Amino acid sequence: MEKDVVISIRGMQKYENADPDVIELVTAGRLARDGERYTLTYQESELTGLDGTQTAIQVEGEQVIMTRSGEFNTQMVFQEGRRHLSMYNTPYGAMAIGVNTRHLLAQMDDQGGSIEVDYTIEVDHALAGRSVFQIQVHEAGGSSLKQ
Repeated sequence: MEKDVVISIRGMQKYENADPDVIELVTAGRLARDGERYTLTYQESELTGLDGTQTAIQVEGEQVIMTRSGEFNTQMVFQEGRRHLSMYNTPYGAMAIGVNTRHLLAQMDDQGGSIEVDYTIEVDHALAGRSVFQIQVHEAGGSSLKQ
């Protein structure tokens, strides 16, 4: 199954000694199902600061994997109560980061669904910030359905 969807994203990043940074975005994307795994893909924009990057979010069981490719390359694994290490590659260089998932809720089906992730980022084993993102996925009007 693969179909066109509308994706609503609300993200908030909190860094020490700074006001929270909130981004809200509505964009077109694709939702695909392969067995029990759902994959959501969309193009980032200037608004997110990741223009020229494609994001893919895989939801499978109790785990969500976000992969970015293009101008920025990374793969982040979210699993509630777990810490995963990732490489974050930017045009300015690469760095190792730790991703600690505080809360994860992912409910997807063939019509869409929602994903909510609350996590902290560590750089060189020091807390760099906390991020929360909420994603709502809905079928696009007049979408073509491939089975």
